[in-house]
Amino acid sequence: MLTTIRPRKGITRLRRFVQAEPGERCEFCGATLAAEHRHLLEPATRHVACSCLVCAEALAARPGATFRPIPQEAAALPDFRISDAEWHSLALPIDIAFIFYGTPEGRPVALYPGPLGAAQSLLGLDAWSALVAKNPVLAEFSADVEALLIDRIKGKRGYYRVPIDRCYALVGLIRTHWRGFNGGDEVWQAIDDFLAALRGAGAATQGGRS
Repeated sequence: MLTTIRPRKGITRLRRFVQAEPGERCEFCGATLAAEHRHLLEPATRHVACSCLVCAEALAARPGATFRPIPQEAAALPDFRISDAEWHSLALPIDIAFIFYGTPEGRPVALYPGPLGAAQSLLGLDAWSALVAKNPVLAEFSADVEALLIDRIKGKRGYYRVPIDRCYALVGLIRTHWRGFNGGDEVWQAIDDFLAALRGAGAATQGGRS
């Protein structure tokens, strides 16, 4: 059974995750960041921090580190299995969501984007265990920093292994472009473009691993 709760404050403070703004600096040492840079997650607050490579490596190696490095690669999961009945049993109100294992909660967490940000639901452990049993790849995901992104918009069936910062970027994109009651054409085009880029990145990653 799902229990819907208010999203944490850290989720609503979204920023650009792919490239640095001109003059943007590392949040730890203040060094100017290159366009491509690393991101770290503080699981307790879900704050995503932009970091230079030196700080990212140093913080990740620190015993008891409060920040964890976020992976940089996404991958499509063409063999992912979830029936329509299993999807509906999750009781998520829209057809796009991302699910990850949250160590502060000690359980899987589902977030779904909307015009006000991300709403959060705690998934039942039985539902998650059933998904893992059918899809063992889920057990390989890094807790907190990798998510299962599910796209079932307009009859699609897309499943992806995605760094958590890209999931939050999607939340920010929807929040920025949403207009009116149903979002408007602009936001749905932006979502389509985001998912198309994700499919392209996933295909490139799979090609590199073959």
